[in-house]
Amino acid sequence: MLISCGDALIDFVPTRNTDRREAVMPAVGGSCLNVAIGMARLGAPTGFVGGISTDMFGRMITDHAAASNVELGLATRSDQQTTLAFVRIIARESHYAFYDAETATRNWTYRRGSIPFDTVEVLHVGSTTLVNDQGASETMALIADARASSTISFDPNCRPNLVKDKPAYLARMAEFAGCADLIKMSDVDFTYLFAGEPYHQRASTLLARGASLVVITRGDNGAIAWHAGAGQIEVAAPKVVVADTIGAGDSFQAALLFALHKQGRLARQQLKDIGADELRGALSFAANCAGLTCTRPGADPPWSHEIIWSL
Repeated sequence: MLISCGDALIDFVPTRNTDRREAVMPAVGGSCLNVAIGMARLGAPTGFVGGISTDMFGRMITDHAAASNVELGLATRSDQQTTLAFVRIIARESHYAFYDAETATRNWTYRRGSIPFDTVEVLHVGSTTLVNDQGASETMALIADARASSTISFDPNCRPNLVKDKPAYLARMAEFAGCADLIKMSDVDFTYLFAGEPYHQRASTLLARGASLVVITRGDNGAIAWHAGAGQIEVAAPKVVVADTIGAGDSFQAALLFALHKQGRLARQQLKDIGADELRGALSFAANCAGLTCTRPGADPPWSHEIIWSL
């Protein structure tokens, strides 16, 4: 099984009403839930770990996940409210206002011994769950139990408006990166975390600290990856008509993990041994899935029948 742990929420995505005035439409989201949805829709056995409310919005989340074949038996249900995020698109970038006090996601706790990690090929973590102390602590405990047998995937998916103490947040992200086998971040994340440092310099540092693969996505400019054996690989972004970019990075992450799974390269040693051609194929597949997600509003990753396979 492939598992994603973290946030599950409702995005209120921008739209227009019949009078062409600004309006919002609720859509199921949350970076880590989106990753689970993306992997499951492509055909991988996938589970989600995190807090989901029993309120109306929580039922929307569970219905959406179930319809996409995501296993929710490892999720924690509570009567605390659902996290809400309101989205505005500015210069083609999604900007978020979060309402996340005392929510089911924020107060999630890891139930030790609840996950049979010997059956888990990859554990993906990241995003808003790691901003607060409790979410970060619980996720680190999860990683500690998983790491002996499961590959660790990490996407910081930074949300600066939630960060109150940036130096502490940067130290925390460095700690999670140090536990990860696969690290993916957007160019916007990279700028927030590492300012003007060259991509290749930071990638070399992360590889030296134990990561096998570092990927930076750059929107229209495609993605660049660094691997200790396969070297530096760059892939182009597909040319598409963009509805919005919500969930594009999550779709890329999900498709990359799925592609590595299909290639038999997701386990830790197999990821270390991957060749350049295999890695380029996985990255191109991920870019194409992200591009398709951009053609429709909200976080709506593709299904397997919508993708032309090129692995």
